[in-house]
Amino acid sequence: MREVTIPISDAVIRSLKVGEPAALTGVMITGRDTVHKWMIETFIKKTRPPQGDDLQVYEALKPLLDGGVIYHCGPVVSGLDTKQYKFVAAGPTTSIREEPYQADVMKHFNARGVIGKGGMGAKTLKGCQEGPFVYFHAIGGAATFIAQSVTKVLGVYKYDFGVPEAIWVIEVKDFPVVVTMDAHGQSLHEVVEKESGKVLAELLAK
Repeated sequence: MREVTIPISDAVIRSLKVGEPAALTGVMITGRDTVHKWMIETFIKKTRPPQGDDLQVYEALKPLLDGGVIYHCGPVVSGLDTKQYKFVAAGPTTSIREEPYQADVMKHFNARGVIGKGGMGAKTLKGCQEGPFVYFHAIGGAATFIAQSVTKVLGVYKYDFGVPEAIWVIEVKDFPVVVTMDAHGQSLHEVVEKESGKVLAELLAK
């Protein structure tokens, strides 16, 4: 298994190939639908003015995401009352929901990795090449196991979005993933979709 340290350099990103298992160590953030929409509307397309603590959070996120990783995850977190946060479950969210936003967010923040499940589409794959960045597939149905890779919760932003949709800053060690979309235009998800389509067509033709 390839050991990859966050922040990730361009050279390492370009060296990662589809099908390669990796163990990620470093600091990453979680972000799902609400976060991506907020980033696009407030700071990239600027269709809404910054409100509340938006600008402070933006400045805090910039160094975290430079060479960093966004994890599509709505965690189950203990210690909410005491703020002694701990991830109890940290399974990946289906990533295709972020397809309209992902490439633009990665480019804006100079981020180098996305973690989720199910893969993403053509716009994100093109963005992987231009970034460069890669898509890491995490294990679905293993939320408790993955949470064991989260060694510390360093903080949380946009808590008002709700626990699953907030931006959690986490420290991870040997977080298990597989590269399924690389910076060379290769996508395992695209291959599987095509092969599945062929099988379906053959079955329907019988």
